[in-house]
Amino acid sequence: MSIQPSSPTPPQRRPLRGRGSASVPDSRFLSWQRSEADDGWPRDEASAPRTQLLVDTARHVITYNQSPDISFDRSINPYRGCEHGCAYCFARPSHAWLGLSPGLDFETQLFWKPDAPGCLADELAHPAYRPAPLALGVNTDAWQPVERQTGLTRQLLQILAACRHPVSTITKSSLIERDIDLLATMAKLGIVKVMVSITTLDANLARRLEPRAASPARRLETLRKLSEAGIPTGVMFAPLIPGLNDHELETVLNAAAAAGARSAGWVLVRLPHEVGELFQEWLECHVPDRAARVMSLIGQTRGGQTYDARFGHRMRGQGPLASLYQQRMAVATRRLGLADPHPPLRSDLFTPPRRSNRQGELF
Repeated sequence: MSIQPSSPTPPQRRPLRGRGSASVPDSRFLSWQRSEADDGWPRDEASAPRTQLLVDTARHVITYNQSPDISFDRSINPYRGCEHGCAYCFARPSHAWLGLSPGLDFETQLFWKPDAPGCLADELAHPAYRPAPLALGVNTDAWQPVERQTGLTRQLLQILAACRHPVSTITKSSLIERDIDLLATMAKLGIVKVMVSITTLDANLARRLEPRAASPARRLETLRKLSEAGIPTGVMFAPLIPGLNDHELETVLNAAAAAGARSAGWVLVRLPHEVGELFQEWLECHVPDRAARVMSLIGQTRGGQTYDARFGHRMRGQGPLASLYQQRMAVATRRLGLADPHPPLRSDLFTPPRRSNRQGELF
């Protein structure tokens, strides 16, 4: 009788302190993939990997899109990867394009663009450029912790402010308070608005779900300071995760309105490509008693799948549960006076910077 060797089983994951992901799945674009097996030896997970900051050389910094379900057609992302380490982050798969893992690599191997300010000035100065509201840091947070070291986002904001270019942004970081001087000046011209993302008011859940982002209480304080400075602010309840934080929708909006928010939005959790498995792994590590239910409820809003990438569906989902969320949001925003959108950002004040000329100027 022949004995077939049993298939090796992967080791059980344990949370890494200060990190949202506990694994390093390979890039889906590699021609090979590694598999992990439990060989009986304990894994040393006492300390999480340190953050590495790498250079990303940029020729252009403004990225254009034609997505019909978002409100802007251009954006700037000063960084690739995000140290906040949010377990659900829809941008994680972008690291696969670099041959890196959407897991730990995404939150530990970060790229910044030191030549971005010069590129931005050149792009804004081009004769063919036509201004329109630009989103700053929508793929990854422009005020994530490494911004304290580089100051890159502030440099970009200074250029946009000097040119009177309309800007919208969203952040989970209290570091944006550093730039209130620029934002307040832009607010007086009607060329800026800021959304603060608040996923939960439960500090324990936030610490595990968004390990290196500002605490919920700190984000509310940031919202208050921005509002007191006259900056148009709003709250983004994103992502809404069925079975995990959906019960907090009204509570978060109440707290944000009390802190000075003038508008509100929401986005259903998005789990494209590798994020589905990574988020399920996070659930099994941190809330194993709810993991199956959360994934089941997500499936009910995604036509039975983990994710639906179709425009018009990816942000809101579909089905009775998704409809209920939309109704709750509508009722809460009307009650709190958060349903009226901010006035459109002005583009008519734009003044292009002077183009660099290596040959010098005649006069």
